[in-house]
Amino acid sequence: MAFSEFELKKIEKALTKFLKIRRPPPEIRSQVDLGYRLSGQSLELFEIRPQWDDPSIIREHPFAKATYVSTQKHWKIFWLRADLKWHGYQPVLTVLTIEKFLEVVNTDEHGCFFG
Repeated sequence: MAFSEFELKKIEKALTKFLKIRRPPPEIRSQVDLGYRLSGQSLELFEIRPQWDDPSIIREHPFAKATYVSTQKHWKIFWLRADLKWHGYQPVLTVLTIEKFLEVVNTDEHGCFFG
């Protein structure tokens, strides 16, 4: 089930606030930037960088994901490990709101999202 228009606006508002805090300064965004993708019930955060040996190729490197479980009314938090598989974020496996998910990612107490 897709999100309602109201829920999408709420998610976009929270993401705009998060990106305002975490995005690099405008003068270096061509070298490194942050973005997001909303697909079904999942939200994925990723880093945007040019490929090291061919700057004309732009790569997206995901680092955080939240999936909304509508039956339980919470978001499950995942991080992308070195094995390139999504793993539950053990310190905080679930949160009730998208704002709380973004707060967990921004705080990054264990260095899983931003290293």
